[in-house]
Amino acid sequence: MENNYLTITELTRYLKGKFESDENLRKVYLKGEISNFKAHTRGHFYFTLKDETSRISAIMFASNTRSLKFIPIDGMKVLVSGRVSVYEASGGYQIYVDDMLEDGIGNLYIAFEQLKEKLSKEGLFNKEHKKPIRRIPKRIGIITASTGAAIRDILTTIKRRYPVCETILFPSLVQGNDAAKDIAKKIEIANTYDIDTLIVGRGGGSIEDLWPFNEEIVARAIYNSKVPVISAVGHEVDFTIADFVADLRAPTPTAAAELAVPDINTIITYLDTAKSRSYNSLLNIIETSKLKLHKLEDSFVLKRPTAIYEVKEQNLDNLIDKINRIVKVIIDSAKVELFKYQNSYIFNNPEIIYKFKKQNLDNLISKLEVLNPMNTLKRGYAIVKKDDMVVASISKLKEKDDIKINLSDGVIDAKIIKVGE
Repeated sequence: MENNYLTITELTRYLKGKFESDENLRKVYLKGEISNFKAHTRGHFYFTLKDETSRISAIMFASNTRSLKFIPIDGMKVLVSGRVSVYEASGGYQIYVDDMLEDGIGNLYIAFEQLKEKLSKEGLFNKEHKKPIRRIPKRIGIITASTGAAIRDILTTIKRRYPVCETILFPSLVQGNDAAKDIAKKIEIANTYDIDTLIVGRGGGSIEDLWPFNEEIVARAIYNSKVPVISAVGHEVDFTIADFVADLRAPTPTAAAELAVPDINTIITYLDTAKSRSYNSLLNIIETSKLKLHKLEDSFVLKRPTAIYEVKEQNLDNLIDKINRIVKVIIDSAKVELFKYQNSYIFNNPEIIYKFKKQNLDNLISKLEVLNPMNTLKRGYAIVKKDDMVVASISKLKEKDDIKINLSDGVIDAKIIKVGE
């Protein structure tokens, strides 16, 4: 009976032989959409080829990839030809691609580029909208699945690098039809908490798995977040719309945790260095002060304080002597001036000044008498006024005007009967 049982290896080899002996599988032509594309460092391409309902693993060796005129990417629709066989290590069947042609771009890729262009034109990717990530956070928010490698990597990294930081998990769907709405809702909820930074992301996967992070609702939720957002979606080669909108993009969830918190060892080293520098600076200040103190103690002034008094006394004597000389010069000058006045001709003959001043006064009185209008009136002249204004011309008068005629000994009220030349 035991001879009827096969090993897994025997069964796989049998199926592999069937595949390779089938003429229809030796040259197969397929069309589909690329997913989970990976370019190996040795030049081989590994990817999945899929349509609406099925998928097949594919490999294209470096000997064939060198002839390609384009770089395959996730979401690209292609035409491939090759042979179908079984990969013994996994027992799965796959297509070994010999040639590949572009067959347009997949629907998801088109949607990605259209949304990317739309949001870029609106300015959601602009640098001026990016908020700085706090260097020393107190509390980190995390939006991802509650289970899986992503949350484990983030929490482990934060605990290792900066264990004093608190973390709050906002568990969310990260793939599927309802994931985008759930992620956007959790971003809104996280903004009601007192957190410094928000990490939004998930681990790697196919373009379909990562698609919720390419949805417009998630992009706008990240943009509207008051809390700085670090995106951490997939692997280093994966880019999503969330990465472009976020304030900072991390290539992996682990890298996001490293960007969100500092390394506590670095901080400790910095503090130790600062402490050492402060201590050395304080010692330098003390030593410098001691040197200044010793100089003061050894100074001539402190050893002979009367020297300051002696210098000041000497300066005071010099100033008194200088003041006395200046006062003497002023007094002597004043004596000279006084002597000049005492011996002047006018001072000794003051009546001459009186006669001169009286003569000038008489001359001024004579001039005033000549100009006195009352003297003019005494000679028979009169002054005519209208409304207390002197009338100098008959053009200023008209019939029936009341006037006053000023004579030397009185005033005559009159009325104009006729004005004539």
